[in-house]
Amino acid sequence: MPAFLSTSRLLCTLVLPILLAACQSESGAELRARARQFRQHGDQRSAVITLKNAVAAEPGNAETRYLLAATYLETGDGMTAEKEARQALNLGYAKEAALALLAKSLTLQAEFQRALDDTGKDGDAAGGLLAARADAWLALDKQDRARALYERALQARPFDAAAMIGMGRLAYLNGDPDGAGAWAERILAREPAQIDALMFKAELLRAGDQGRRALDIYDQVLKLQPQHRSAHVEKAYTAIGLGRYDMAQAELDAALKLAPGSVLVAYTQGLLDYSRGRTQAAHDALLKVLRVAPEHMPSVLLAGVVNYRLGSYYLAEHHFRHYLERNPDNLYARKMLASSLLGSGHSQEAREALEPMLLTPQASGFGDAQLLALAGESSMRARDFARAADMFEKASELDPGSSSLRTSLGLSRLEKGDTARALRELQAAVELDRASLDAAVTLIRTELRLRQFDAAGQAVQALERVKPNEPVVQELKGLVAIARHDPGAARASLQRALVLDPAYFAAAADLAQLALDEKHPGLARTLMLDFQARNPASVPALTMLASLADATGRQDEATRWLEQAAAVDPNAVGPAVNLIGQYLRTGRQEKALNLARTLQVGHPDNPDLLDLLGKSQLANGERSEALETYRKLSLALPRSAQALMQVAALSLVQNLPAQAEDALKGVLAIQPDFPSAQVALAEIYVRKGSRDLALLVADQLQRRHPEAAAGYQLQGDILMSKRQSAEALALYERAFQLKPGTELAIKIDDALRQSGRVPEAGGRLERWLAAHPDDVRALAYKAQTLMAAGEFRQAAGQLEAVLKRQPDNPVVLNNLALAYQELGDTRAQATAEAAYLRAGEQPDVMDTLAWILVENGAGSAERERGLALLRKAHLLAPKARDVRYHLAAALAKNGDRAGARKELEALAAGDMRFAQAAQVRGLLAALRRD
Repeated sequence: MPAFLSTSRLLCTLVLPILLAACQSESGAELRARARQFRQHGDQRSAVITLKNAVAAEPGNAETRYLLAATYLETGDGMTAEKEARQALNLGYAKEAALALLAKSLTLQAEFQRALDDTGKDGDAAGGLLAARADAWLALDKQDRARALYERALQARPFDAAAMIGMGRLAYLNGDPDGAGAWAERILAREPAQIDALMFKAELLRAGDQGRRALDIYDQVLKLQPQHRSAHVEKAYTAIGLGRYDMAQAELDAALKLAPGSVLVAYTQGLLDYSRGRTQAAHDALLKVLRVAPEHMPSVLLAGVVNYRLGSYYLAEHHFRHYLERNPDNLYARKMLASSLLGSGHSQEAREALEPMLLTPQASGFGDAQLLALAGESSMRARDFARAADMFEKASELDPGSSSLRTSLGLSRLEKGDTARALRELQAAVELDRASLDAAVTLIRTELRLRQFDAAGQAVQALERVKPNEPVVQELKGLVAIARHDPGAARASLQRALVLDPAYFAAAADLAQLALDEKHPGLARTLMLDFQARNPASVPALTMLASLADATGRQDEATRWLEQAAAVDPNAVGPAVNLIGQYLRTGRQEKALNLARTLQVGHPDNPDLLDLLGKSQLANGERSEALETYRKLSLALPRSAQALMQVAALSLVQNLPAQAEDALKGVLAIQPDFPSAQVALAEIYVRKGSRDLALLVADQLQRRHPEAAAGYQLQGDILMSKRQSAEALALYERAFQLKPGTELAIKIDDALRQSGRVPEAGGRLERWLAAHPDDVRALAYKAQTLMAAGEFRQAAGQLEAVLKRQPDNPVVLNNLALAYQELGDTRAQATAEAAYLRAGEQPDVMDTLAWILVENGAGSAERERGLALLRKAHLLAPKARDVRYHLAAALAKNGDRAGARKELEALAAGDMRFAQAAQVRGLLAALRRD
């Protein structure tokens, strides 16, 4: 055997160069001739290889490029056909023929408008370009323009197959399938093996619900041309419609080998996966399509449906809106858009999406019970119960035998307050479909809600006679018994439900709740443990056990139950969301972050996961990453003011005021009356010096909410920024009367001090602290006033007392470090280091530590570290004058007198009303003298 293998390898080594040499010895003309023979025999793959060799032999030959484009077109590879057709045009191939190929290749990619834009004008078209442009017009539903071009083509060439097929399509679209078939038969009578005519005939058979006959035609095509990719795909498409999924997969596998990057193959694979219930696989297939062909409308529509089924309602909405931009009258897409909007909780937008179809009776809306039902559901969710009842009533008139519609009508009347008619509708729904549980269960639950316990009991008895072994019937019987204060009977019925179906969680949950209502939490836990032991993978049971543990303060146990729930399906979002929330509540920030990151990979657009990922990042000090996450959340929830508010808040924390301003304007565009956004925007205006704009915002707040403190407090803040402390004080006082609180108590104190009423300020603050001795923020503020008065020892004592209550408060640690530094206390640096460790890159905290290092640093390393921190603090807060002064002083101490002078001169050129102004002038004068 080894000798045989060796000989085989030797033969290959000798023969392959001979074959290659033979190919290389052929001229371009010979290679093209051979390629034509391959095409005639249906061997498109060999034709492509041979033509590529011809390109290598004669790179500038237009005919080779044209043949290559035509061959790719026959295999269904529109993108490559387009590229080669353009090359043929550039190299001077006959314009009419090359443009016709270009138009066909673009049409194959569903780029219909480009097919027209890139191939001239209708009036200039001739030959094959006439039918090619007509196909594009027809795809754009411009039938008159298409017909005119087809007729011109047939006048020039009476047996132009492309034009004849086009006329057949027009006949079909105008309700004449027999006429359409006659066009196909005319071509086939003259040329029985005409591939395009056969494909058209199969298409007509499929449209006429004759899928099996269509399969025979596709087999005929594939016998003539085994490598006809479109025939494989269309056969697969037909097989999907017939439920013959294995056949469909085999045909798609064959098509994929012929055209690995084909959009149409990937789309049909997605359709097959979706039809087989493999929704995630369908999602992945369509994602590949839309990456390379974002305007392939069938894929856009199917992507919407797939995302809807996966519960990704916002992505589904995006796809349906995109599809409707191109096809605004597509009723199915509009219904699905409304369903997606309902799924994401946007009932008003769902109503607006359906409105175009409901405006006039002629718009087909009033002939579509499903559309009316959706309109009714949208109105129900929007709490417009009168309109909901009207829509459901119209839908019921169109489909009087629908129990579900009568049920919805009953519920809408119930919410409207029309109880008697509501119950009549629900009873009618039960009569319409006695075999269905849904209507009867809804009726009984409604009667329980209305406290009509006798009626509910009678309905349960009637249902039990028909369906005695249905667990839900026994559960309802138990709920009626609970309502009648008969716990023994309730337990018997609920236990009977669990005998009928040991996995029926609702009955187990009702039993546990009954125990809780009777003040027996231990029994509730035992009942749920028993259920979970029989159903170890029950996520609801594990979640309820976690809730029971949490209610009794057993946090570790609650966490273990939630971990088990999340482990049932590691890719499920709901249990993971609960677990991440638990980790954050119990201080396990790193675990929360790791789990959120892991889940987010598989669910990149899930809003709940994005929110928890952002929270986890913040808990772990990753502010920049959290900002990016909340940006993604705002894209996933495009109408969420809260998501954009998070972006604004984090942008402010990151000292990105321009981004914060954009986000806040976005918030107010979505929700104009959002007080916290208005206040934040006004604060940004103040920082920018646009105080008049800020005052306008404050005025709007006061007008809309005259009994709320926010508008008056905001106006006071703006006036304080303008150094109008007396006027600000009056506004603070008014706000304090409406809503007294620590923040306003502090602002009143500050306004009094700025107005020169220092003793009065001290008295007011002391009275507040006497009434609120545990107000840590007010205590810390008092320490600040003591520091401002130079009473550092008292301030340090006050801050030490606060620190005992909040040992990790970075603001308190920072102020205490400053006080210690002023007192010459050796604890200053350690305290500043502790503040820096907890605060992260906060400029004022960095400034404190840096200045202590510069002042106290015995060695150059400490001074260098201090200087580096000051540079960073100045970069983060370029307008902070105290930070800039400290940077200048540090530069001077480190010998960089020119750099120090530059910083000081920049300070001296601006507003010098700040604490270190005298030091700036003194140091600048000294440097100038030097």
